[in-house]
Amino acid sequence: MAFDNYQAKKFTSSKTIMVNDNLTVEQPLQICINNEPFTVTMRTPGNDKQLITGLLYSEDIYRNTQHQLLISLSEADNMTVANVTIDKKLLGKGYLNSRNFLSVSSCGICGKKELNELVQHHERIPNYTISHKTLIGMFEQMKKGQHTFLQSGGSHAAAAFNNKGELLSIMEDIGRHNAVDKVIGDLIISGNLQQSVCIVVSGRISYEIVIKAFAAKIGILAAVSAPSTLAVDFAKELGITLLGFCRGDHATCYSHTERIG
Repeated sequence: MAFDNYQAKKFTSSKTIMVNDNLTVEQPLQICINNEPFTVTMRTPGNDKQLITGLLYSEDIYRNTQHQLLISLSEADNMTVANVTIDKKLLGKGYLNSRNFLSVSSCGICGKKELNELVQHHERIPNYTISHKTLIGMFEQMKKGQHTFLQSGGSHAAAAFNNKGELLSIMEDIGRHNAVDKVIGDLIISGNLQQSVCIVVSGRISYEIVIKAFAAKIGILAAVSAPSTLAVDFAKELGITLLGFCRGDHATCYSHTERIG
């Protein structure tokens, strides 16, 4: 379940009352590769196979989009354990360079010693354009699909669209980067990764989300809130069109403005 009900005491200037609030669930997911522990990530349960697929793709551990990962899920000690079976010959550079790390819901890619480990290949992202009107429509569609947020107010969303502004995938999670990984994983599983031209997110954008969009070769990344300075720097370097403060009919583009018509 994506949310659970908790009792709390609410204070106002005139009174104190007991309330029952829906809160977004946060639980650990341990990911093992070939029965060897790889990482633990804190996430909102649900769409775990999409999350794992997207995470391993973003980390350059397994990028074969023609064959889906073999993932088995089990429960142990109040934690979900996922074992991913991958032919060792197909493991990418990300696995060889990786260290076990704890990825919390507020942090994206953890455990890296140097930023250049995050960018393995400087491949060109395809050129295309979308209209400002189409971009605004994407946020309207995402908002309609934020069912967990409507219940709890404590989850993030990410959504992917094609060049016609048609929704390809929408996912929610307590972590912004988890929501993006779930979307990328869903695009891979559904065979829609190459049709995706834009990802929109409900919160802010930091550099790790830019890296994930770059790994998926999705050229437009837009957010309701602000980007960080490092996110903009990476977007400029990697050819990502990065937009922030997408609210109502307003949007601010910080890099590669040529994709917005």
